[in-house]
Amino acid sequence: MDIVVLGALEFNSIAIGIKALDAMVKAAPVRVVDAKTICPGKFLIVVSGEVAEVDASLTAGKEAGEGCVVDELFIPNLHPQVIPAILGTVVCEMWDAVAVVESFSAIASIEAADVAAKTADVLITEVRLAVGMGGKSYVKMMGDVHEVEAAVSAAKTVISQRGLLCKEVIIPSPHPDIRPYFLF
Repeated sequence: MDIVVLGALEFNSIAIGIKALDAMVKAAPVRVVDAKTICPGKFLIVVSGEVAEVDASLTAGKEAGEGCVVDELFIPNLHPQVIPAILGTVVCEMWDAVAVVESFSAIASIEAADVAAKTADVLITEVRLAVGMGGKSYVKMMGDVHEVEAAVSAAKTVISQRGLLCKEVIIPSPHPDIRPYFLF
């Protein structure tokens, strides 16, 4: 998947979020990666495309958002692992060290996944975006323990700077019996 530009808007109103989604796709030829209701009663839109198109789409979404935008993100050079991790299409063979970085924001987890993947040689296996989790999100990753530690440190830093870090955990040599519960 050749997605290099990502934009995201999070709204505190589902109705306004749907209105903004319409405005965003009318404003520019972007690909809607995800658009859905998230907890607690918010609406998340994630789009990709060319830099100018994503920028125009985000601008239109914010204008249509009537002051209901609670968070936003624009990454012009997204790591290629992030979108498959959001969509749940990652295949994983390794099982050395695993980690979870949990945040209080869907957008913070997207940003953390991008930073983690750019910082170290890890596989981002999942980015779960605030559905059924009271507004929390998380990033799961795997790799060599030293690479996982570097990736978690970078993800933790970016989320902490926004005041949205909940918890992070690294499990070196995880037991094989937890694999089915870690990889969904």
